[in-house]
This record gives sequence, structure tokens and C-alpha cells, in this order.
Amino acid sequence: MSAEAVSPITTYFRVCDGVRVRFADHKADSDITVMLLAPWPESLWAFRRIWHGVAAVGRVVAIDLPGFGHSDGRPELIAPDASGAFLARLIEEWGLGAPHVVGPDVGTAAALFLAARAPERVTSLTVGGGAVRFPIEAGGALKDIIEAPSLDVVRGLDARTNIGYAVEAAASSDSEPDVHEDYVSAYDLGRFAESARFVRHYPEQNQVLRDLLPTITTPTQIVAGREDDLVPWSNNQYLDELLPNSEIHPLDAGHFAWEQAAADYGRLVVDWVNGGYRRVLAG
Repeated sequence: MSAEAVSPITTYFRVCDGVRVRFADHKADSDITVMLLAPWPESLWAFRRIWHGVAAVGRVVAIDLPGFGHSDGRPELIAPDASGAFLARLIEEWGLGAPHVVGPDVGTAAALFLAARAPERVTSLTVGGGAVRFPIEAGGALKDIIEAPSLDVVRGLDARTNIGYAVEAAASSDSEPDVHEDYVSAYDLGRFAESARFVRHYPEQNQVLRDLLPTITTPTQIVAGREDDLVPWSNNQYLDELLPNSEIHPLDAGHFAWEQAAADYGRLVVDWVNGGYRRVLAG
């Protein structure tokens, strides 16, 4: 049975800036567009549990960022600022207007750079669970990857085993074998080490982002698991303190909150997109 058979999501490929991007688009005729940025080390299947709910309020487009999931990548694109610039170009080329961007995990930094440098391309943000604090606060395997002396150390890891273990809590190999395999296969054959370039840019790019955050006026909802042992809750508090138009929502979950607390995560996204984002502007 394919992943499509057990999920409401159908995936396609399309080229942007010479990069083949895997995406999903339910192509609703709506004035509202929600753009979902897949987390790491997963893929756009991470949104399978909130897809129906979010699709009820508008057009939903989900993508695997360059170098992540099953999208192709180039080394220079696998960085927070470059991903933000890529998103601005993709939104324009694909005619997405100014979507509500939902970017958990690595999508957080990309979405924030997008909002900072191309604010006209985005209506609101839902972010969180990304290690964007400066100085860096990260834990577990994420901390090890960021601090590894070189990518060669990351290349030496058994990616299939390590990622399989990491995503088991979000997509069990027993209960959701196709989704689990989609995640694991996305980072096999050296792709995990290449994707790790993104988080290894955090030490210098988080410093840049720190100075940009107070200038981002885009309404921003911060949603993440309070029990995240990879990205401590302090990262989310940091964003809430520095962003001028934000609100914060802790969920009873670990790192993979969009799957572990999908009902609450989806409800917050729907409420926000349906007009809740205007609350932070009114305040």
C-alpha cells in the first residue's frame, strides 16, 4: 500500500530555480492559501493529520524545502537565509499570493527570513520548534550535529537507523510503515548529511536573525511542544519576546508536536488562518 493510499495528501514534483521540489496542493479555489513547510528529518507527510482540517479553510500547498524530504537540493540553498529567499521566489513563480506560512522545526528559520526580507510575500506565520535562539540552545542529537567538527562526522552516521529511531514516535514503522519509510528514505544515501548543512548554519545565522526579529511585523503564532528535548522551550519564548506581533501556545508534546498533538496543532492553525492572526495586530 502506498503512502497516498493511507493519507489525504497526493504529491507532485515541480521545478523552481532549477530545483525539483516535491509538493502537495489540493488546488481549492480560495482567497486563503496556507503554505506548509515540512520539518526535518521528515517530509510533507508530517502534515497528514492536520491536512483535512486546514484544507477546509482554504487552498493548502505543502512543500519539502530544497535538500529536505524528497526535494532536490544544492548546498548553497540548504541554509535558513537561502531557504527564505527560495520561498519568496517560489511563492511568486507559483502564483501563491501572500500565503499563511506554517513552518515548524527547520521551517521556522526559513519562514522568519522570508518574513524579514520579503514581507509582502506572506500574510502570517505559524512557527516553533526550531533552534533559532542566539546563543544556541539545542539538545540531544541536534546539538551533536550542530557542534560536530565537520560534515564528515555526520556522514559517518547510519542515517537509516538513526532517522528510523528519531521518527518512530511520530510515525511508527508498525502502524504507519509507508509514512515511516517516506521519512527514512528521504535521507538515505548521504542526503541526511547534506540536509544537516541547514542546522550547522545556525551559529552564524541565528545571530543575524536575532537582529532581524524585532523588525518582523508579520503576525506570528508560535506553537511547539513544551517537552521538546531537541529544541528547548526557551527557543519559542525567545521568539515571543523579540517579535513585535506574536502569541505563543505550548502543547503537551515533544518535538514532533504537529503529529503528537495534531488535534490541537491543527485547531490552532485553523483558528489563526481564519482571522485569529489579526488579534496580535489589534493588540
